[in-house]
Amino acid sequence: MRVGYLGPTGTFSEQAMQQSLAVTVLDAPVEPVALATVHEVVCAVESGLVDRAIAPIENSVEGGINEVIDALVHDAPEVKIVGEHVLEIDHCLIAREAIELSDVISVCSHPQALAQCASFLRREVPSAELRPTSSTAEAVQLVMSSDQPIAALASNLAAEQSGAVLLADSVADHQLLSTRFIWLSREASPAPQQGQAGKSAILFSGAGDGSPGWLLDCLAEFASRSINLTRIESRPARLELGRYIFLVDVEGRVDLPGAAADALAGLAEHCQQVRVLGSYPVE
Repeated sequence: MRVGYLGPTGTFSEQAMQQSLAVTVLDAPVEPVALATVHEVVCAVESGLVDRAIAPIENSVEGGINEVIDALVHDAPEVKIVGEHVLEIDHCLIAREAIELSDVISVCSHPQALAQCASFLRREVPSAELRPTSSTAEAVQLVMSSDQPIAALASNLAAEQSGAVLLADSVADHQLLSTRFIWLSREASPAPQQGQAGKSAILFSGAGDGSPGWLLDCLAEFASRSINLTRIESRPARLELGRYIFLVDVEGRVDLPGAAADALAGLAEHCQQVRVLGSYPVE
């Protein structure tokens, strides 16, 4: 089974993949496939380049990963969410060799990592240029190949794998930092085991989104059935300014008979588009 993730080796995506492979891939032999961007990760499943993939979708500080969400909404209609895994994130500042923080001229990392460590960077390396990269592991590669006093934000594991020097550890601005990753496949998640908790991801939109109370009516389909929403977000519908697609995560599986499925049917009465992104078991 070919499994896609955001590469190169040493990324948090690779860590999440390794931690949750046994549960999600069901012990099948795995060939990891490193991809350059999270958009490519999602689209690799759509095209059949990989059988499954793991991608970050939500961070506890920075919120939704828009590149992944938009790829699922607009570019990969056949891709389904079949599982999730939450990874605790611990950012470190690393360099090719030991240098003083005052000597660092630039810091490289994924934009999410730079944002998650913004206060530390302003305080400890205020003059350093911030250089976005496609992944934290790519930032490590840049640091290790440069003869300039530059640093990277990445995991301690990435530092160990590359032989980099740790300048500072646990530099994120928030102590409790985690990222939720989703597992993707073209095949729907199998039926749950007895008593296994479930979750569903749904998107919906409609011409009534400019009418007072329309969104409330949509969400009331879940509230009236005592179904909890664990997340709600909107993204531009790419039709005209002010038109949106709404995405919700709900407790329960809408692919099985029950209150969640009834709520989905009720939602469809208010919307022009309702699509289940995935209905799957949770850890």
